[in-house]
Amino acid sequence: MGSNRLTEGSIWRALVRLSLPIMSTSFVQMAYNMTDMIWIGRIGSKAVAGVGTAGFFTWLAMAFILIPKIGAEVGVAQSTGKKDVAATKAHIVHALQIGIFLAFLYSIPLILFKNQLIGFFNLGDTEVISMAETYLVITAFGMIFNFMNPVFTAILNGYGNSSTPFYINVIGLVVNMVLDPVLILGVGPFPAMGVAGAAIATVGAQFLVMLVFLFRIKKIMPLFKEINIAQKPDREKVISIFKLGIPAALQSGCFTIFAMIIARIIAQWGPVAIAVQKIGSQIEAVSWMTAGGFSTALSAFVGQNYGAGKHERIYRGYFVAMGIVGAIGVLTTVLLIFGAKPIFSRFIDEQEAITYGVVYLKILGISQFFMCMEIATAGAFNGLGKTVPPAIIGILLNALRIPAALILSNENLLGLNGVWWSISISSILKGIILTTWFALYLGKNYRVVNVEAKYSG
Repeated sequence: MGSNRLTEGSIWRALVRLSLPIMSTSFVQMAYNMTDMIWIGRIGSKAVAGVGTAGFFTWLAMAFILIPKIGAEVGVAQSTGKKDVAATKAHIVHALQIGIFLAFLYSIPLILFKNQLIGFFNLGDTEVISMAETYLVITAFGMIFNFMNPVFTAILNGYGNSSTPFYINVIGLVVNMVLDPVLILGVGPFPAMGVAGAAIATVGAQFLVMLVFLFRIKKIMPLFKEINIAQKPDREKVISIFKLGIPAALQSGCFTIFAMIIARIIAQWGPVAIAVQKIGSQIEAVSWMTAGGFSTALSAFVGQNYGAGKHERIYRGYFVAMGIVGAIGVLTTVLLIFGAKPIFSRFIDEQEAITYGVVYLKILGISQFFMCMEIATAGAFNGLGKTVPPAIIGILLNALRIPAALILSNENLLGLNGVWWSISISSILKGIILTTWFALYLGKNYRVVNVEAKYSG
């Protein structure tokens, strides 16, 4: 099939070769947001708060995006491992069809109900509300690109080609970096557009990325030329993709909704606190985007080897991956705790925001190792087609953040810092529980099968 096969050769090399471009792609996606925040931060904390608030709905979109994304990633990986070309085509077609449908289903309400959606946060500042609504509407018109690019990326990752999505996304990042200062602050004949400029820059860059994907994927995957996106969907294939994707989608959607509620709790401390949470989460993304990239690589690795029936390789691959991801988590902890002030001050000049931000990074830094382990383990579960366990753990423990934040943020206890502690503690618990669950499952179902195979042969 012409794919990069992950079922043969060195496990360490296979994982690193696949994961590095994926992690780099994740950093590129993170850089989109950071670039916006750096330039918007020059306008002030109100602009950051407005973009950050509207950004929750871009974040919420991931719940819908994950349905075709996971379906494509796991389906293409497992069918590639089995060398089943027909099944690979079917997964690609239906993932794209579902992605297009869900993009329109999600974006239209954002435009029609922008006032009510932003009103949920009870921001209390008309300027912040206006900027949030402007950013939301512009990004909603470009939501189709936000949906389709991750699906194209997932198709290629599942196929074993992770380098092409990286290069394509770099093109988008460069375009975004050029457009941001031009459209946000105004350069030459271009007027300063503020948050509207940031939204237009991002949508424009994502549009270009989709065009390049369409051009390149036909050359990388010859079978893609035979894809007919207009063909009648097969009911069983659609159901299969939804079964794979819905648990992860529910987890992502609930995570974002819980985060919105947390943001409403934070809002009582004013726009500065909102801006701190938005900027801080972007900085913290260094670890969870890296772990997310490795999670995707591990999902493709496990999926191909599952399809090929190579159980020992799955077992060994998981623990090799955990060693690498664990090291990333430890390094991030050190970075966030000891480099908090110089890092945060790069994004905003206001002293009050920097003071709050330093505390945020130090508290969240404690949980980075456990968060990385949880995210990577979720990818291993996904590769096996078992997307329910990560969803259960994620939804339950993320939900506990809300009562924990309400209790700990009481003025007689920790105040605003109590919100940060509720997030950090839940991340630690998720990492411990999910990793233990998968290790026990792996030991019971895969190592034993392999040992029996050895002795019976």
